[in-house]
Amino acid sequence: MKSIVLFSVLILVASVFLYSSYRSQNSVSISSTEAVNTSQESFSTIEKLENPYYSRTDTNKLTLTDAQWKKVLSPDLYAVSREKDTERPFTGKYWEFSGKGTYYCSACGFKLFRSDAKFASSCGWPSFFEQENLSSVVYEIDKAYGMERTEALCGRCEGHLGHLFDDGPKPTGKRYCMNSICLDFVADH
Repeated sequence: MKSIVLFSVLILVASVFLYSSYRSQNSVSISSTEAVNTSQESFSTIEKLENPYYSRTDTNKLTLTDAQWKKVLSPDLYAVSREKDTERPFTGKYWEFSGKGTYYCSACGFKLFRSDAKFASSCGWPSFFEQENLSSVVYEIDKAYGMERTEALCGRCEGHLGHLFDDGPKPTGKRYCMNSICLDFVADH
C-alpha cells in the first residue's frame, strides 16, 4: 500500500514539474505587429502593414495561395491559420483576457466575435458562446487525431481558428474554442 501511495506522489510531482517546464518553454512567440497589452486597456488600432489583405471593413471572400499567405503572415500565425496547428493551452494572449470590444481574424481582419459572447473556460483557450453573425465563422468536419470534431474557420479567408463544441453555456450551449494567435482585439471606445 505504501509503495502505491509513494508511486502516486512521484507521478503527481513529475506531472507538476513537466507542466511547469512545458508552460515556460512553449509560449507562442508574437511578432511586434501582433503584440497586445493584456491588461484591461487593450489597443484600438492594429498595424498590419505587411499584410495588404487585412481589412476590418472588406467582407469579400479571399482566395489566396499558400505562398501568398506565407509572405504576409508571421510563421506562428501561418502554422495555426493555414496549416491547422494549435497553440499551446494556457499560453495565448486572450485566454484570460476580459477587455470589452471586438475580436477580428488576425489573418484577414474579418469580424468574428464580440467580447460579451466570451466566457471563462478552463480549456486553456479563449472561448465564446456565439459568433458575431452567421457569416463570421464557417465549419468543416475535422477527423484529425482519430476523432471527429467541428473545425471553426474564418468566414472570409477560411483560416483555421479552432473548434466548436457543444459544451458551452446558455443561451447557445456552444463553445467556440479559439486560438489566441488567430484573433485581434479592438477595444470599445
